[in-house]
Amino acid sequence: MRIAVIGAGPHGLSALKALLQNGIDAQAFEREADLGGNWNYGAQTSRVYRSTHLISSKPFTQFPDFPMPDGYPDYPSHFQVKEYFTSYARHFGLVEHIRFDSEVVSVAPVGDGAIWTVTVRDRHSGDLHVEEFDGVVIANGHNWNPKVPRYPGQESFGGEIIHSADYKDADVLRGRRVLVVGAGNTGCDVAVESAQNAARTWHSTRRGYYYNPKYLMGRPSDQTADLLLALRIPLAVRRQMFKASLRFAVGDFSKFGLKKPDHRFFETHPIVNQQLVYYVGQGDITPADDVASFDEHGVTFTDGSRADVDLVVFCTGYLVTFPFLADADLHLDWHEDHPRLALQVFTSKHRNLFVSGLIQPDSGQWTLAHWQGMLIARFLEARQLRPVVADRFYADATARSGRRFSAGTTYKDSSRHYYEVAHQDYLQSLQDAINALEVPALAPRPNDAPERCGRGTGRCRRGR
Repeated sequence: MRIAVIGAGPHGLSALKALLQNGIDAQAFEREADLGGNWNYGAQTSRVYRSTHLISSKPFTQFPDFPMPDGYPDYPSHFQVKEYFTSYARHFGLVEHIRFDSEVVSVAPVGDGAIWTVTVRDRHSGDLHVEEFDGVVIANGHNWNPKVPRYPGQESFGGEIIHSADYKDADVLRGRRVLVVGAGNTGCDVAVESAQNAARTWHSTRRGYYYNPKYLMGRPSDQTADLLLALRIPLAVRRQMFKASLRFAVGDFSKFGLKKPDHRFFETHPIVNQQLVYYVGQGDITPADDVASFDEHGVTFTDGSRADVDLVVFCTGYLVTFPFLADADLHLDWHEDHPRLALQVFTSKHRNLFVSGLIQPDSGQWTLAHWQGMLIARFLEARQLRPVVADRFYADATARSGRRFSAGTTYKDSSRHYYEVAHQDYLQSLQDAINALEVPALAPRPNDAPERCGRGTGRCRRGR
């Protein structure tokens, strides 16, 4: 069996490692000259900017079988993250299985889909070559193809418009009148940098949000949140605790001119930025409504106010696209604006086509990346050694395609939040799936205990 892995970012690396460790021949293709994906600062498809740091702390971000160095801070920079990925790839012998400067331009099934052809373009010579594989893992990321909104009069605007995909450092902001559109973590970061460098800054958002600090109760806030989960504190109580802590530390956001959230805690992807409120309070950032229209000199907002600006930065997210996969809507069971996947990994159309990385957790990603890779590898192993188990698992999993891993939370109805997962709920589901694949085809003996996967290990352990 030979499997193609598209992409050498964190999810591609973890899938490649899991496949190789489970005795499956695998080849990864990376269009850039180096690994790291989005964290390969300066690469054409990288979207990190000079000041980017993790917004999830080390224990909840790192691979469980390869901890980040002790000398790293709680929230490492993108430079440190890239070093970490490089060390990971070298430690597990992955580099020799990655073909760099190799852009995948086509992935297509042959006949009934038992075999897939992968067409790759050499980015130096332009030459194309085609290889056949027994399966494909798609790990091309979902934060690279910018989503650019259109507003009335936008073509008449005399200033400059960029997307955060092209934002690299604060030099572009200096001395200018800047409008930042979008309230995700990137939008808040850019607004803060604009407050420090621009002549004036407006920050346009469609709704209100909770702006969470990086530290809460003397520790990284995601660690505090996880502790409350471990103590089995009910969701409603946790909501009140976090809301009260923010009110105590900051107060009512609306008193700063910010919109009141139109949702409850945990119903949107967390914004981790305690500086935004600080700069709003100092008058260095002016909160604004959603954009209604552009004119030559600036914008008018939906509340009727306007701003004369000469630079607009759209921090409006990214489109999920698979440009190399013809008929992606068919192969990935496209539903409205997203693929409908089982466990955010499996498509109901093909048993040998997988997606890794199409998640947006409320904590770090790469622990989950590890277990996604392990699940894919164990499924492929089961198809060879325990086909009855594999078939039963696949039927059960795909029957529940589209299941949300929300731990009882109702996420905001938006394309962005389709990929949102509560990390503990999703992690447990991945581990349960791996355990199911390791059950023998025959019914287990009464003294056989199911296996449970430990957070900090790359394998499962016996336990009741």
